[in-house]
Amino acid sequence: MKNSDDTAIGTDILIAGGGLVGGTLGCALAMGGFSVVIIDQQEPREGLDSAFDGRASAIALSSKHVLERLGLWDLMAAQTQPIRDIRVTDGDSPLFLHYDHDDIGAEAFGYMVENRSIREALSRRTREIAGVSVRAPARIDRLERTERGVTARLDDATHIAARLIVGAEGRTSPTRQAAGIGLTGWSYRQTGIVCTVEHEFAHNGIAHEHFLPAGPFAILPLTGNRSSIVWTERADLAASIMALDDQAFLAELATRFGDFLGAIAVTGRRWSYPLALQYAERMTDTRLALVGDAAHGMHPIAGQGLNMGLRDVAALAEVLTDARRLGADAGDTLALEKYERWRRFDNTLMLAMTDALNRLFSNDIEPLALARDLGLAAVNKMPPLKRLFMRHAMGTVGDLPRLMRNEAL
Repeated sequence: MKNSDDTAIGTDILIAGGGLVGGTLGCALAMGGFSVVIIDQQEPREGLDSAFDGRASAIALSSKHVLERLGLWDLMAAQTQPIRDIRVTDGDSPLFLHYDHDDIGAEAFGYMVENRSIREALSRRTREIAGVSVRAPARIDRLERTERGVTARLDDATHIAARLIVGAEGRTSPTRQAAGIGLTGWSYRQTGIVCTVEHEFAHNGIAHEHFLPAGPFAILPLTGNRSSIVWTERADLAASIMALDDQAFLAELATRFGDFLGAIAVTGRRWSYPLALQYAERMTDTRLALVGDAAHGMHPIAGQGLNMGLRDVAALAEVLTDARRLGADAGDTLALEKYERWRRFDNTLMLAMTDALNRLFSNDIEPLALARDLGLAAVNKMPPLKRLFMRHAMGTVGDLPRLMRNEAL
């Protein structure tokens, strides 16, 4: 981008962060009639760039509805893998919990897709939708918020005036920090090791969650004979595992993976991420809203991080669009308060659930192990309770925004 001291842009909404959540929000708001500018620090990329972070996401059925309504799903559908069954096991116990999509007549519980495929779809869709523009690579150097509006100065000296800014930059959100919004949270003293494997036999769309004393080990189906691995390990051991050569790393992985899918091989790089819980003290401030990991970061044990971010997107887009139809501006305090109330309980509940599950299963205390194994087996034999848990996995329970109900914004 050219440097220009007198370049000025006016827009309804400024989104700081052009990742999966921020980019999706930009599409939703533009389709709701707002003008939107997205500030993305990442360099624009053409095609599926392997330099992305290696992660894949589980897209719940309700989240798929959001992506369909925004015209994103068709752009990534070829890279998605339906999750048809979920199998939960604990250590060496023969007891298990098995979710079958046929039991509730669903097309699938959700879909696995590599994050880079979602980024590519967002890049294409934001170029197609009128009213949204992406400035990248760029960052906000200075930000001012008043009762009258928002002004931002970018690193290329561009000035942007908006009615509302949305912080969507992830866990370290500079927008949240600049607003003085504190965090509640703690480290799990665990590390998530992420990689992709190819295997000899077909996975048949089955997701496996295997609980080990150090943390959950997830095998999540991708397209073809590939699976995404999310391997939770003690932080003091993870560094040494990551430092192993390829052959030794594969041997460690194989002891946890097993041989039920035949021979396996790691494809591409491996990544590691420290695991922690964090929750912003509030999700809104004067002409400011937070979405996704900028507002809440949870353990990946249930694969709900992106889904909760998309719930934020659907809820914020709905309250702002409804306010606009009533003649209010994009930074309307009542609309932001409604968004805060709507999302706080749901996010708090999910944070508490993932935290409790991780603490319950990430140990080898014998009485706890016996109790949780009996619990898994009991739920497996109780169809009504099992169906309720399956609907939770699909994201179809609770006070859902219109987009998540597959309704127009």
